[in-house]
Amino acid sequence: MAAAKPVRKMNFDRLRVFTGNANPDLAEEICAELGTALGAASVRTFQDGEIYLQIQENVRGADVFVVQPTCTPVDRHLMELLLMIDALKRASADRITAVLPYYGYARQDRKDKPRVPISAKLVASLLETAGANRILALDLHAAPIQGFFDVPVDHLFATPVMIDYWTEAGLPDLTVVSPDAGGVERARAFAKRLNAPLAIIDKRREEANVADVMHIIGEVEGRHCLMVDDMIDTAGTLVKGAHALLEQGGAASVSACATHAVLSGSAVERIESSRLREVIFTNSIPLRQEARRSERLKVLSVAPLLARAIESIHEETSVSTLFV
Repeated sequence: MAAAKPVRKMNFDRLRVFTGNANPDLAEEICAELGTALGAASVRTFQDGEIYLQIQENVRGADVFVVQPTCTPVDRHLMELLLMIDALKRASADRITAVLPYYGYARQDRKDKPRVPISAKLVASLLETAGANRILALDLHAAPIQGFFDVPVDHLFATPVMIDYWTEAGLPDLTVVSPDAGGVERARAFAKRLNAPLAIIDKRREEANVADVMHIIGEVEGRHCLMVDDMIDTAGTLVKGAHALLEQGGAASVSACATHAVLSGSAVERIESSRLREVIFTNSIPLRQEARRSERLKVLSVAPLLARAIESIHEETSVSTLFV
């Protein structure tokens, strides 16, 4: 009989985890993994829409982690995060780490047209100004966003969680597909881990949230295809990509996975009316009510991954083992 794995005792005297209203269920799961209680905070709204926030326990000298994805409504959840960081700083917390399972405004990461903002950089500056000493992010839309910060950034990927699921699924003749040229690096990492070939969908985007599929690079005929992306917003790219793989490429089936279930507008209806076999997300963003009712959509938890990262940061050990 194998010896029982020793339970590592963490120093909880200084560790505190707080959250706003964006995804309290994920924060509770993370705390359960860590074996600690979620910090007490009051976050409510005045009648005029202003946010009232109060930290309801002592955090002086504490190592604090604020779990808050800046998902829909993005501006409200971002403001909650900023106010909580400011409150913690003024309450003399020793170190404040902003844990961002989803980083809003990440798609506006460069000036690609005249007179537009670099919103991802602005959000980074706001977090630092509020008092964040460190950032823990999950699957940023673009890795160079890490360079927008002047504080340490730990950038995690949900790949290990997804790989475990698809390995157990055991789909035969699997081909990993990137839905566009920008996602090739992510898809290639998936393909390598799953020991599967890679295909790419070449598309031309005429305007925001509208994509026209052009052609498929790679062999997909008769194979089970897995489309890999960091987020699914309107699901237009996903559904058109699946249609192209099945109709033009002759794929046997098409499934998809993405870390962030943005699912705005009619995304759920598009997925339901498509020929997609299943779509896998993580709980970085809470699913909308209609998405929870869908039998095609499945959710994997990233709480253990984020909890291990929080533990490593708190104990000042390496987080590099979480990247493999």
